[in-house]
Amino acid sequence: MRSRILSSMLLLGLVLTILLIEVSRRESGQQENIKRFTVFYDMQGEAINEDNTIKKKIAEITGAECEEIWLGSQTIEDAINSYIASGEYTDFIVGGLELYQAGALLPIDQYWDKYPNIKKYMSEEEWDRLRLDDGHIYWIPQFGIVNGEDIETIHEGEAFWIQTRVLKWAGYPKIQTLDEYFDLIGDYYEANPVMENGTPNIPYTILCDDWRYFCMENPPQFLDGYPNDGSCMVDPLNLKVMDYNFTDTAKRYFFKLNEQYKKGIIDPESFTSTYEEYIEKLSSGTVLGMVDQWWQFSYNITSSYKKQNLDEIGCNYVPLPIVIDKSVKNKWHIKRSDELDISSGISVTTSCQDVEGAFQFINDLLDEEVQNLRYWGIENIDYNVNDAGIYYRSEEQRKKWNLSDYQASHSCSYAYFPRKEGIISDGINMFSPEYQLGEFQASLPKDVKECLEAYGANTYVDMIGTNDKPGKWYPMYSYSTMLTNQTPAGVVWKEMTSLKQKWLPKVIMADQFETVWEEYEKAYKETNSQIFFDDMQLELERRIGQ
Repeated sequence: MRSRILSSMLLLGLVLTILLIEVSRRESGQQENIKRFTVFYDMQGEAINEDNTIKKKIAEITGAECEEIWLGSQTIEDAINSYIASGEYTDFIVGGLELYQAGALLPIDQYWDKYPNIKKYMSEEEWDRLRLDDGHIYWIPQFGIVNGEDIETIHEGEAFWIQTRVLKWAGYPKIQTLDEYFDLIGDYYEANPVMENGTPNIPYTILCDDWRYFCMENPPQFLDGYPNDGSCMVDPLNLKVMDYNFTDTAKRYFFKLNEQYKKGIIDPESFTSTYEEYIEKLSSGTVLGMVDQWWQFSYNITSSYKKQNLDEIGCNYVPLPIVIDKSVKNKWHIKRSDELDISSGISVTTSCQDVEGAFQFINDLLDEEVQNLRYWGIENIDYNVNDAGIYYRSEEQRKKWNLSDYQASHSCSYAYFPRKEGIISDGINMFSPEYQLGEFQASLPKDVKECLEAYGANTYVDMIGTNDKPGKWYPMYSYSTMLTNQTPAGVVWKEMTSLKQKWLPKVIMADQFETVWEEYEKAYKETNSQIFFDDMQLELERRIGQ
């Protein structure tokens, strides 16, 4: 009964929020003649100020602006279901198949002839990968669409991260294996149980909150030298889908976590902490290491690090190419242009009252002038251009850009709208400062710069290595994340997910590892997981054209 009341309250609150935004939008629009749209992002994020300088500048150019609504305390599933139950949506929404099945999305390809930036955003072959059973396309992937050469400085994806102070303390050793990684963290923690200010260090934490539990459950595929197919591994020689959950490496990995938990190395609050609490811990500079994707933590801790001068004591993270044994070649990093996720994107909804205006807004955000504003800011205020035409920031500009207050009032990237990555039309500059090698290196904190130099690296990618696209199938998670309860494979996939979220913390905290591992394996077999992997095999064969 209580859950029904809470759901009703969430639904009522959602409807009222949309109505209030709509009233405000219409009133403001009448005053300024600026079209106002709304968007829901299925991610948590920070709201920007109403008088944001860049947002206003973009509105002057495009004649439109968009109110961003971020995911709150509810889960993605609950938030999306609340929209579906109400039948009222924001103008734009980030989601996928469930929204399509609810009839909430408009077919993009029926409109794009008027909007060349949208139609040319991807190749015809890439667009065709997004067509659903009715032959239409309903969402636009926002990331990994690269113009020209794919130059990367940042390892955006998953890795075993470690603070530079730990590596420096040990003399910058070569760390390759899981055992070496935890031995180093354990040795450092034993010698340095607290920070200089007396705050206790946290040797290792694990993000387990909701869908983010992949930080706990999917490292075995990487440890075995496979790339991030997410829900499975693919044998590139035999072209067979494999289950990474109960490989020898998976058992060794979870046994290691169990061992480290008993030693007091793993944060005991890992399995109950929310994402916000996890970020708060990282922002304190106390966490020595963790597995995560760079984008999921980096942007959220930068401002806090600057305010506390945590850069000065080596609290920044670098990725390490960790594998189970030294004989394994790591495949942690695949170029972004080779990892197109077709499972979701941004859509225009059936609730939108100005469909043409909405598509025009997306089209305009992809104009180079606007995209420069989104990612570089205003010339001579946020960045400069030298005699050779190269964009750069002064030290003062970099400091300002890293402050959360300044970003709230002066940065408007429209983060989950499409962007064209890679080199802009001048053939010199990258679309965003962190991908521009000179700017990347100039903006590096002292501890990271020193660390990269010690390892003979210029970028984070150099620290971990890079690999070519594994094959036509990659990445398989772009299929599994689209599965719903309307198919047998989708039902099993949900059961497998729930089971791992329940059992893996038990495995890690177990007094008797072998006993609990056997119980977990028995419960896993009862999910009929082979139904899921058989379906993944069929998708693999479809993608490679067998």
